Amino acid sequence: MRIARFSIDGNVAFGAVEGEGTVESGGLVLDIIKGIPYTDFELSGTKVPLSKVRLLPPVLPNKVVGIGRNYAEHAKELGNEVPEVPVAFFKPTTSVIGPGDAIEYPSFSHELHHEAELAVVIGRMCREVPRERVQDVVFGYTCANDVTARDVQKRESQWARAKGFDTSCPLGPWIETGLSTADANDLTVQATVNGEQRQLGRTSDMIRSIEDLVVHISEAMTLLPGDVILTGTPAGVGPLNVGDEVAVTIEGIGTLTNRVIKRG
Repeated sequence: MRIARFSIDGNVAFGAVEGEGTVESGGLVLDIIKGIPYTDFELSGTKVPLSKVRLLPPVLPNKVVGIGRNYAEHAKELGNEVPEVPVAFFKPTTSVIGPGDAIEYPSFSHELHHEAELAVVIGRMCREVPRERVQDVVFGYTCANDVTARDVQKRESQWARAKGFDTSCPLGPWIETGLSTADANDLTVQATVNGEQRQLGRTSDMIRSIEDLVVHISEAMTLLPGDVILTGTPAGVGPLNVGDEVAVTIEGIGTLTNRVIKRG
């Protein structure tokens, strides 16, 4: 099932996406969900064309935990070694935007990069998750763009500003709940800028799998429903400029599209 979060007539709700096609092509409808999707819910039977609503970030996470250098070729392209343990960082909730929202080019950077990533959405409160229980705590998966101020990342040892600025975490267009962790560990991840392919990889190339990451992160902190884990980006990251349209497409999930604008 594809679960979207949307607004219509000033109201915010969740809905199950039905039909075939993309956000842009039409043909999709939302069956409004009674309640919130992390618990048992019912479909209301009230359906709204997707074209009549504004899609929002599919979750409002308590925290976004990113993982750096989880693809060997990406680490290599930036001149870095593959880390011995996963490199974790946070993106604040104020960085999260949804499909179609603008990425604001930060005034303190001159080298903004796209990073297409599979995002794991947590479905229940959990801590110290054993590997064999990871499937049980995952609600679903969505597309993410870990937008990075690369020049800032290079000169500051902590990545808080480089990866945590406002609008640096596009998520969407919806959450796909029908994938197992085995499925999600072998999906195509692609990024295009103005229709030109920049990144193309598979999650099977990740150094640490989804199970590895959930175990590693939950050893240190409690994960809450709606929390997001960014699993790293394949090689091919590159510059974004004001006016560019960047799209992240993940096999079996969908396409997340955002445009870059000048801040202010």
